Amino acid sequence: MEMTELFLGELEREAPLTRRVLERVPEGRNDWKPHPKSMPLGYLATLVATMPSWIAMMVTQNELDFNPPGGKRYSPPQANTNRELLQSFDQSVAKARDALQSTTDEHLLTNWRFLTGGRVISEEPRHIVLRGGVLNHLAHHRGQLTVYLRLNDVPVPSIYGPSADERPFD
Repeated sequence: MEMTELFLGELEREAPLTRRVLERVPEGRNDWKPHPKSMPLGYLATLVATMPSWIAMMVTQNELDFNPPGGKRYSPPQANTNRELLQSFDQSVAKARDALQSTTDEHLLTNWRFLTGGRVISEEPRHIVLRGGVLNHLAHHRGQLTVYLRLNDVPVPSIYGPSADERPFD
């Protein structure tokens, strides 16, 4: 089996789970955060919604400078409504799917660089960056988002198994 097929399979399994979490993000709470050091809810939700598109960026570009000298620092676009959030997510997944379907395992073995201020932070094979920098990172932030839901009294969906609010196996 090719790496591209493995990544596509994982994307197809994780996308509906992530969508279920994003569907529950409450509107009008974009600035809410559980702690002064925490990300605001709207930023976190938009980050989760747009992270799959990073796959396309990592496949089609050789690097990303998060804060390019003389340029604008990366920031995900803000979604003001749940509808916008879900549209952003669906577009992000479609971009990731297209990129994975149009690349090769040989390309995923080539290096990709992450920079900030022109300084290289990491340089690793694309398949490593896709796993850690996107898919694992997405699961982390999606989990963080479920905590935000709980703290806002929003029912948390089951993801890999039951939640306190959903028990699909009972």
